[in-house]
Amino acid sequence: MKKTFLLALLAIISFSCKNAEKKQEAKEEKVVEKPQVKLYVLNGGSILVNKLEVFSQDITYTGQSKQFADAYYVISHPKGNLMWDAGLPESLITDEPFTEPSGTFTLQRADSLKNQLQSIDLTVDDFKYIALSHPHFDHTGHANYFKNATWLVQENEYDFITNDSAKVKDPNTYNSIKELTNVQKIKGDHDVFGDGTVVIKYMPGHTIGHQTLYVEAGLEKPILLTGDLYHFEENRETKGVPSFNHNVEQTLESMEKFEAFAKEKNAEVIIQHSPKDFEKLQNLLKK
Repeated sequence: MKKTFLLALLAIISFSCKNAEKKQEAKEEKVVEKPQVKLYVLNGGSILVNKLEVFSQDITYTGQSKQFADAYYVISHPKGNLMWDAGLPESLITDEPFTEPSGTFTLQRADSLKNQLQSIDLTVDDFKYIALSHPHFDHTGHANYFKNATWLVQENEYDFITNDSAKVKDPNTYNSIKELTNVQKIKGDHDVFGDGTVVIKYMPGHTIGHQTLYVEAGLEKPILLTGDLYHFEENRETKGVPSFNHNVEQTLESMEKFEAFAKEKNAEVIIQHSPKDFEKLQNLLKK
């Protein structure tokens, strides 16, 4: 009787141990290492804002000017490369800065896309995707070079800038992206590579389909690129909304959503037009 009891007890213990081992193995299988992602910040030009008041809804900045950076970014992932934003047009690679007719902006681009990509051993043919935070002239400069890449764009943004009326009323915007014929229309947030390392966040308001970008690039903190949700530090502090935004209410809602997400992820927020943040990100990526 004792022998039978002991054999039964040993069988139960053995079965329990095997189950525990299987559960542990299952847990270990679920812990999947995320792929190595590299982030590069490149110089898409210089913007001197001569009439800073256009970046508020009132006369807050009347008589003030401010220097903006105009960065664009390369995200290198094992499943492909993504170009985020596209700087100023290469026609602005000139000896002297150009002040556009309204006098609001003085513009200049220092170097070509080709030369800057060569510095990180890439060419335009090495890109699987291109995505723009929004289709304003200072973010679409070299976009048309990526005609072989897939353009990730909010469906409402695409429809807004490519309809027949828009082509007539705002041909410059349409012409800046017309070569991007491989289009993947998205609605809302989009996980670019399907593993959570590079995520487009839908943040409308500045334009109808404005986007920001979350990147896990092996740094101490993930990076959160603002697009033009904010243009400079004070914009973020005071929730200032430019006079030319598509929708003020949506912009403010996106700001709240953005800040909650940044807090949730403990992300390093990079204001794309901030010279300080351009330099800060360069330094972070050198470490």
